Amino acid sequence: MSRHVIVISEDAMVFEDVETLKTLPTFKKIWSQCARVNKVRSIYPTLTYPAHATMMTGVYPGRHGIVNNEVAKMGERSSDWEWFADALKVPTVFDAAHEAGLTTADVFWPVTGNLKSVDYLIAEYWPQSPDETMRQCFINAGTSEDVAEKVLDPNLHLQVNRTHPYCDNFINACACSIIREYKPNLLMIHPANVDAYRHGTGLFSEKVTHGLHEVDGWLDEIIRATKDAGIYEETDFFIVSDHGQLNITRGIALNCLLKEMGLIQVDENGNVTDWDAFIKSSALSAQVYLKDPEDEALKEQIKGILDHWCEEGIYGISRVYTAEEAWEEERLKGGFSFVIETDGFTTFNNDWNRPLVRPLDISDYRFGKATHGHHPDKGPQPTLIAFGPDIQPGVVIEQARLIDEAPTFAKALGIEMKDTDGAALSGLFRDDCE
Repeated sequence: MSRHVIVISEDAMVFEDVETLKTLPTFKKIWSQCARVNKVRSIYPTLTYPAHATMMTGVYPGRHGIVNNEVAKMGERSSDWEWFADALKVPTVFDAAHEAGLTTADVFWPVTGNLKSVDYLIAEYWPQSPDETMRQCFINAGTSEDVAEKVLDPNLHLQVNRTHPYCDNFINACACSIIREYKPNLLMIHPANVDAYRHGTGLFSEKVTHGLHEVDGWLDEIIRATKDAGIYEETDFFIVSDHGQLNITRGIALNCLLKEMGLIQVDENGNVTDWDAFIKSSALSAQVYLKDPEDEALKEQIKGILDHWCEEGIYGISRVYTAEEAWEEERLKGGFSFVIETDGFTTFNNDWNRPLVRPLDISDYRFGKATHGHHPDKGPQPTLIAFGPDIQPGVVIEQARLIDEAPTFAKALGIEMKDTDGAALSGLFRDDCE
């Protein structure tokens, strides 16, 4: 197997995008070398951080512990994200590679802040205060001084925080610098321009198509970097995605109803002082927390409220999962007692103040013209494209699972991940086809 693997996660890229990709200059050059998985079933909820945790561990969210983009803090309209690897409950493919004596790198792969098994690390993170510089924020998330000097400093002028495609230009430039400088055995990167354009303009649009052209150009830069480093012929490339999206028409603030029922208490300034139940948004689904999950009377009360909202058909809910059902059906569990799923055109938020129904805006990924967090069987599906010396050209697998990706990356490196929920996609590799 190859001793170099590059994984590029094109956030929110879906199978329907393939028709455009294969006409673009870089993809057109490598298309005859590619193997593909048409549709990859994501995890529930279809959010970036839980999905990327699955993509690097090979297990479902209920095992790796990342169940939302945000940490589980109640009484906040927006919480810190799950940036740091200490939240993970299971080993990653980086850990497996590092233990095998291979070198590892990542640029903006979610949930890898301060991950010790990544040798050359620029984790997805951003300044947490006006006093924290962009350079210092990456240092605080685990970037070494050597990587800062050789990779960050030459490219930091490209970074415009959380603004696309500038952020993605920075990500790709850093990845190319890492390839040329360090030649890591495993490199995983995460640009998000396509995801951002879908949030802003809808599921399919001219802007999204433009984003695919950007993706094509960045892939060309990565390939050129591997050729400059003398490792192209030894590198397997995996171009993957975490989730799709759905077009939506409104947002809804269900916590305001809980507040009016006395289940969320606020002070004279409207700040939450206490709560019995709180609905934590995961965009097109939400996780419902009880302050005392062992309070059976409260649990029955909240179940009755949620079931009523679902039956009424006006509150944006198509299904209510108990914690037990979420685990049994989707291997999703955390500290919550219920999960509510969208009706397909409503997104949820954390607010506890009226208005109940909100128009869409682009201030947050949850409230754009399209978003995700929905059940993984809904809408357009992620896809996977692979090429390299160990990949069998022309292979097309119709369906796989996100949990299969980490074991597949490990197989390409000639190592094995143990105790995963998924399995390596053996049909992609030449030695499995001989």
